[in-house]
Amino acid sequence: MTNGEQSLSSAYTDWDAAAPTFDDEPDHGLRDPEVRQAWADRLRSWLPARPGDVLDIGCGTGSLSLLASEQGHRVMGVDLSPAMVERARAKLAGRDAVFLVGDAAAPPVGEDRFDAVLVRHVLWTLPDPARVLRHWVGLLRPGGRLVLVEGVWGTVSPAGIPADRLTGLLAPLAGDVRVEQLSDDARLWGRSVTDQRYAVVAVPR
Repeated sequence: MTNGEQSLSSAYTDWDAAAPTFDDEPDHGLRDPEVRQAWADRLRSWLPARPGDVLDIGCGTGSLSLLASEQGHRVMGVDLSPAMVERARAKLAGRDAVFLVGDAAAPPVGEDRFDAVLVRHVLWTLPDPARVLRHWVGLLRPGGRLVLVEGVWGTVSPAGIPADRLTGLLAPLAGDVRVEQLSDDARLWGRSVTDQRYAVVAVPR
């Protein structure tokens, strides 16, 4: 639930306190029609073509969950912040969507399994990404996919996870791994960016 500007201090952010203004960032609230359409187009290319069950981990206020729902998917969102979850529930009121308060590393989904696990700017904040990726893969149905949006931000003290490290962690788990660079598409962020931002779509073995 972080973005590039906030990510450097994400481990220390009070996300409940940040929730009221979280959607002010162009790539959080997706209020600008061009930004919203850019994310909708990407999401359509990353998620299964047929409607399915999508788990949005670190869902924040539910902006990507809403796009997935609009594309016909059933959505379950998980976020550590109750205030974020409250806003996501309001944003998707009346839709086939459920939002839970819980830890991204171990989402409280019980025996539910999903056609896609969607995670944006969360994995790099977790202390053991290899273990977390194994757990997330276990939440997928056969033929399901991980959709991971990550990056590296900052120049003095860079934070994040480089694409080559993430693909290396996925190598033992996924037979098909595709990396898509996102930094050069200013529409996604509402401005030009110079840091590394990318998406990985991985289909486990």
